[in-house]
Amino acid sequence: MKMLSFAVFTSFGMALLLAPSARSQAAQIVVPSSVGVKTVLEEVGPEFEQATKHKLVFQFATAAELKAQIEKGEAFDVAILTAAAIDDLIKQTKLAVATRADVAKSGVGVAIKKGAPKPDIATTDGFRRTLLAAKSITYSAQGASAGIMRNIFERFGIAEEMKAKTMIVSSITAPEAVAKGEGELGFTQISEILPVEGAVLAGPLPPEVQVYTIFTAAVAASAKDPAAAQAFIKFLTAPAAAPVIKAKGMEPG
Repeated sequence: MKMLSFAVFTSFGMALLLAPSARSQAAQIVVPSSVGVKTVLEEVGPEFEQATKHKLVFQFATAAELKAQIEKGEAFDVAILTAAAIDDLIKQTKLAVATRADVAKSGVGVAIKKGAPKPDIATTDGFRRTLLAAKSITYSAQGASAGIMRNIFERFGIAEEMKAKTMIVSSITAPEAVAKGEGELGFTQISEILPVEGAVLAGPLPPEVQVYTIFTAAVAASAKDPAAAQAFIKFLTAPAAAPVIKAKGMEPG
């Protein structure tokens, strides 16, 4: 059941906000988006479609993969990527700077197999000991978590020790690998851990080493229907969407 505050806002406030777009011909809006906000879009998207009659077509992958596709000229209408990727695409005139809007902020979490004992990750000392004691760890080759974790290993002075026990995944996510027993600890955005059956969130990285990723949206400079594309960003960043974003393990932008 969807959150009441979001449904009520959709029925009344959003009808006013989106009125010009809703009166126009229904558009198809192609949205390449980082997997970090996948669960949010899967809930908010249908609400937007119902309110406006526009059709959303999501393309989920890592921000790096999607950015490369956009740079090669792939057609789209709204991009939702990391803030750094969006800003670089704005500099390349691929995105309209006036439409830029932060959607959500997400921290890195630790995934463990369901039923496994929770590791000590509350402090940096405990986290370091946990990393050294782990038989195996995993993270995605393309995701932002890869660079974050490598920097942490360097900071802890354990880069060499971790290299031998690190499994880098590409066809599946780190939490999925953990759920299959292919890694003891998995590292990725908290929002990507929560929906994976068979894996659970052990907790976020300790505050001293936590790195937050901001997911940002912008309309393509070549969008087929810029007004409809902008309406979706407004819908996604409206106050009533905040409870959904929080429920998925993130903070509103």
